[in-house]
Amino acid sequence: MTEEKIIEGCQKGKPLYQKELVERYSSMLMSVSRRYARDNESAKDILQESYIKIFKYIHKYKPIGSFTAWMRRIVINTALQSFDKSCFKKEISGLGELIQQPSAPPDAYAHLGAEELMNLIQQLPDGFKQVFNLFVLEGYSHKEIGVILNIKESTSRSQLVRARNFLKKMLIKQEKIRV
Repeated sequence: MTEEKIIEGCQKGKPLYQKELVERYSSMLMSVSRRYARDNESAKDILQESYIKIFKYIHKYKPIGSFTAWMRRIVINTALQSFDKSCFKKEISGLGELIQQPSAPPDAYAHLGAEELMNLIQQLPDGFKQVFNLFVLEGYSHKEIGVILNIKESTSRSQLVRARNFLKKMLIKQEKIRV
């Protein structure tokens, strides 16, 4: 079944095509959801809510851009709506401790697998994780992130720096445990 047929069938509300869409794209959309969620159950909730929105608004989809990109955007927006701006304010404390940490060895990332790196990203505080994911993994600019999250561009930049410092701290701690 082609993507065009799936879209057309879903636009007509046909369950067979809706089922095919879910089966074909669930793993990809779940991986997007996991990057923003606090835990696996939250990721499932975000994905479920995203599917509701996808099926509700699929009639508005225009085949100008990628269909998967359109669905990913819905998942990201759904995930971000589950948070509020307060998560950015809560994460300022403890920054001095992060800045004074030694930097990670240059080869610290070489041994990390994708799953291990995703687990470290999951441990980031919510605001850090949102900005890190949007900037590093999704490729948004700080200006775009500011609009998406309704924060200042400078806040996006500082959250990214803090997220990277937090990740370095976790990597250094992990290296000490391995030694």
